Amino acid sequence: MTTERLDQPRDLRRTMRPHYDREAFGRLSERIARFLGTARFIVYMTVFVAVWVIWNVAAPGYLAFDPYPFIFLTLMLSLQASYAAPLILLAQNRQADRDRVQYEQDRERAERDQAEIEYLTREIAGLRMALSEVATRDYLRAELQRLLEELRARP
Repeated sequence: MTTERLDQPRDLRRTMRPHYDREAFGRLSERIARFLGTARFIVYMTVFVAVWVIWNVAAPGYLAFDPYPFIFLTLMLSLQASYAAPLILLAQNRQADRDRVQYEQDRERAERDQAEIEYLTREIAGLRMALSEVATRDYLRAELQRLLEELRARP
């Protein structure tokens, strides 16, 4: 009977599952999904299917490898679709995560901007109040001009 000591770290457990880099796999899936969503992919697939069908219809019997109902072609296209769908979903999930982070950063930036605007508004209001209590140059000139006119008007 082995007793585990609480003051010692546990031994690492070895697993039979393969280890893979999730980030690298995610980037690869995004690249594949991005390619699957292009006109180039549609053209490639159209050319591939057309060559497949023409080859198997026009080639002599001993060279044709997938006769008319093209069952092997259907299998190949189903296999491609069964891999494409999860890759596209994985890419969409990663994009949604990035969008969520971007949205959070935008919201925080907007909150900071709003706080700065409110601060500047209070500062401007304070300056306006302070200026209304301080005699401005134009006010002093007008007052001196008025006093000068009063002195000139006295006999």
